[in-house]
Amino acid sequence: MKPAFNPEPGRGFMIGQAPMRAKQLEPALYLVATPIGNLGDVTLRALEVLAAADVLACEDTRVTRILLERYGIRRRTTAYHEHNAAESGPRLIAELAAGNSVALVSDAGTPLISDPGFRLVDAALDAGVKVVPIPGASSVLTALTASGLPTDTFFFAGFLSVKSGQRKTKLTDLAAIAGTLIFLESPRRLAASLAAMAEVFGDRHAAVCRELTKAFEEVRRGSLTELAAQYEGAGAPKGEIVICVGPPAAGTETQSQDDIDKVLLSLAAEMPAAKAAAEAARMTGGRKGDLYRRLLTLRDDGQQA
Repeated sequence: MKPAFNPEPGRGFMIGQAPMRAKQLEPALYLVATPIGNLGDVTLRALEVLAAADVLACEDTRVTRILLERYGIRRRTTAYHEHNAAESGPRLIAELAAGNSVALVSDAGTPLISDPGFRLVDAALDAGVKVVPIPGASSVLTALTASGLPTDTFFFAGFLSVKSGQRKTKLTDLAAIAGTLIFLESPRRLAASLAAMAEVFGDRHAAVCRELTKAFEEVRRGSLTELAAQYEGAGAPKGEIVICVGPPAAGTETQSQDDIDKVLLSLAAEMPAAKAAAEAARMTGGRKGDLYRRLLTLRDDGQQA
């Protein structure tokens, strides 16, 4: 059976076998998040904007073409990336000034997050153009939620320097941040970066998240020293890498097991065991699972006494 209608070129998209017509957009710069791997993670709103925008600017038109073809979006694209921003940026601002809509996408995930686009947004705002975020996938938040590390406070540090001295200086500046640290890293520098983190941060809990949402997705958890040794021995893995590093332990130098036990028991007197362990993890920098098991042991010992 034929679909009810065929989307006109540039103004429609397909969901499965169902054709959808995109609504006309108001003039604005749209920052469109695209999937970080699994093409099914795109939002309906993102597809509507990609299909309807007057101009579609991409970090790499070849990468974006794969997404467009998956959803039957027939659009001409233009390149906007860090190497042509000086030339392409003013042309896009001129389109916006003329009352057209411009959609900006990076290769994957949310534009501007370790991807080009900040200068374009800044220029658009200076020109009085409306900027509209179209939220969606982000490797940073995807990794954080899968890491098993505290999520109440976190800091995204992007890519570290390829130079060991500058990398160590940057890590030293980040060491005191009381939250989970998130980094992007190249597979070939992964082992060296993990070893540098262990040297500067101490042996904190961490997670290496690889190929998120893709067929060979992997989240490997352990201490920085353990992870550095694993990847040094196995060699550089394949795929996109996100590293999450747990926060520093509060008062590590003077905090004894007795002190931690007192914190656990005090919290457990006011809330359920799982919640007490989570709060103790936030306060001490320890792992929730370890603290939960310790609390159960303390309770068993108390009942037997």
